[in-house]
Amino acid sequence: MIIIPARLASTRFPQKVLADIGGLPMVVRTAKAVEHLDKVVVAADDEIIISTCKKHGIEAMLTSTTHKSGTDRINECANILNLKDDEIIINVQADEPFIESEVVESLINKLKKLQNTKEPFIMGSCYNSINAESAKDPNLVKVVLDSDNNAIYFSRSLIPYNRSGRANYFGHIGIYGFSKKSLKEFCNLADAPIEDIEGLEQLRAIHHQKKITMLKVASTGFGIDTKEDLQRAIEIFL
Repeated sequence: MIIIPARLASTRFPQKVLADIGGLPMVVRTAKAVEHLDKVVVAADDEIIISTCKKHGIEAMLTSTTHKSGTDRINECANILNLKDDEIIINVQADEPFIESEVVESLINKLKKLQNTKEPFIMGSCYNSINAESAKDPNLVKVVLDSDNNAIYFSRSLIPYNRSGRANYFGHIGIYGFSKKSLKEFCNLADAPIEDIEGLEQLRAIHHQKKITMLKVASTGFGIDTKEDLQRAIEIFL
């Protein structure tokens, strides 16, 4: 199951999920990029998004306007859909119209294998290698990993600090996967101070000592965080 959380009133870039990219609204283009992999539902906070999605044949449902995060929004959607506890749910961000289907499929397969090990908490995401210059961008979230490829920490800052001159940098790709049971557990965790400081909800899991399995992928996609990103996306379709 793929659920795309879509919020109209984005604080940094209002209504960006409806921005036109090559003749399609951003949220619709994102949904169409992955709809062949599994059932896709857009979890929206406004009827405008609902009607836009339905116009293009994308299923969408209305969720609360008060959710703190996209993960809380997909949790509500999963509950409305009455999904089973063992259902793998992939959270694809609405502002990722260039997400490669191979990346999503790889994460689905990774989490299914993890589920077979009886791991009690199933949460995963993806990363790729980035260069030092890209790592300086605070809009590009970095991740540091342990020896089992679980996330130790995520940050908008340049991490790790390259004192030795031998640092490798990994960029977090904005896609998450959970089992339905673990999604509910994550959303019931108390907020972590560090998640508000960094503005990164995934730090809540790390704060509460929950594992986030990270999968390395090859990806050239990019999220639309700024108006400059949007212009770059538009130019791809010119």
